[in-house]
Amino acid sequence: MKKTVSVLAILFSLAYIVSCTKVPITGRRQMNLIAESEMIQMSLTAYNDFLTSNTVLPASDNRVQMVRRIGNKIKDAVEQFLIEKKQTNRIDGFEWEFNVVLNDTTINAWCMPGGKVVVYTGILPVTQDEASLAVVMGHEIAHAIARHGNERMSQGLVLNAAGQTLGAVMSDSPGLGRDIFLQAYGIGGTLGMLAYSRNHETEADKLGLVFMAMAGYDPNASIAFWERMSASGGAAPPEILSTHPSDATRIQTLKEFMPEAMKYYKPSSN
Repeated sequence: MKKTVSVLAILFSLAYIVSCTKVPITGRRQMNLIAESEMIQMSLTAYNDFLTSNTVLPASDNRVQMVRRIGNKIKDAVEQFLIEKKQTNRIDGFEWEFNVVLNDTTINAWCMPGGKVVVYTGILPVTQDEASLAVVMGHEIAHAIARHGNERMSQGLVLNAAGQTLGAVMSDSPGLGRDIFLQAYGIGGTLGMLAYSRNHETEADKLGLVFMAMAGYDPNASIAFWERMSASGGAAPPEILSTHPSDATRIQTLKEFMPEAMKYYKPSSN
């Protein structure tokens, strides 16, 4: 057992050194073992399956128009930022899409690698306005730009597959490959993966504030939004057992990061 743990530790360390990159804005070093093109292909399959099994609102719906208006503003701001920072490789292969699904009982939104964004109607009564919805969409887009899914799958490969490539795992053990993919997006997982996910959530909060600010939305809207989320959430699980920081922790972190985010704020003229 000790030998196995030591081997995994060595593999993890070597992989980290070889594949280490830095997340924009935060500068945190991360490990991405999987080609982003593979992540985008897997995500595209999952995304299309999701759309065919859910009610997607038409483009004529006011809610869809709002989501796409906000999404395109954030997309344009993110792309310009990455051009200036010479990090456009972060969005190689992205084909942005913004959709709204009819689900009034689920408070949720997400963005898959490749820029596929989905907002559930259930979150709109909580966001209430465009700035608050920009908080949510900026956060979800930040996950994709920071490649958090790739990072979590990379960790899963090292821990669960002894450092095999994703292709080898999918070929030899498709069930394990599927489980690692689901873990990477918060479906299943272990306590160790939960702590990793909370770090990603905090980082996405920070990047999301910057992205919405660059798109012309006031980052201060995030505080009121998360206060509403806290009030609407009911009894929450202990933070140690959650994939997200507690509402109180999140709000405090946002307040501390706010001066930095405001440096990027460019009020929209329209």
